[in-house]
Amino acid sequence: MEKLIITVATTGAMTTKENTPYLATQPEQIAEEVFMAYQAGASVAHIHVRTSEDKATMDMERFRETVGLVREKCDIIINMTSSGGLGFSDEERIAPHVELKPDMGTFDAGSMNFYKGIFLNPPPFLEKLGAAYIENGIKPEVEVFDAGMVWNAKRLLKDGFLKAPIHWQCCLQVHGGMEGTPKNLLHLVESLPEGSTWSAFGCGPTALPISTMAIHMGGHVRVGMEDNVYLTKGVLAKHNYEFIERIQRLAREFERPVANVAEARAILGLPPKK
Repeated sequence: MEKLIITVATTGAMTTKENTPYLATQPEQIAEEVFMAYQAGASVAHIHVRTSEDKATMDMERFRETVGLVREKCDIIINMTSSGGLGFSDEERIAPHVELKPDMGTFDAGSMNFYKGIFLNPPPFLEKLGAAYIENGIKPEVEVFDAGMVWNAKRLLKDGFLKAPIHWQCCLQVHGGMEGTPKNLLHLVESLPEGSTWSAFGCGPTALPISTMAIHMGGHVRVGMEDNVYLTKGVLAKHNYEFIERIQRLAREFERPVANVAEARAILGLPPKK
């Protein structure tokens, strides 16, 4: 098996301080959480930003400050969100990537019911986003919340808006998507094109089972307070690195070494850091 890539997702758009008082929402907090996760073994940071009032945003300056602080602290692979929540315009979702040129950017491969709203990713937006990523040398992380999104991405690949090999993120137990069951993860992975790399996460109580399956199946994992705030039932994590440490323990049990940043870059087909 390839070495295991661990992605840390510290913040997200939906987790709130009501869910956990330990959530990092401000640039300095996010950068420090990413740095501690990097020290624990994460090689990719999935970046969302918030306003000064902790609301989800795609504000350029919040991304500029947060990404800048992360880059000052470490050489972790930067994977910026292209959603940031619900209701943002195409330009708001694409512009931070064009300006900041992260290593990777998310590519949510279809629209879906999402909690109490609708997460819109219509074909014209996905074509614009894919073209912007190609033009700016950004590798998409194609996020799939159900099997139909895999097929959507395959069509976009055929039409030239994505390039092979694709890196996929299997997103399970998200409201409006597929449940976080072993059969659903197997189905998604079996649907991916040959030569793909893939990662997975399950939200809430499915986080640990889905991570364990992904490690065993040869995939990669994403963990962090965006997806799950509990280390065990009723016990809140105080820092995201605690999830990384647990994955490290599982990886040792499966005798699967964890990738450092340079190794993760090679696995994902990213150019070496200059």
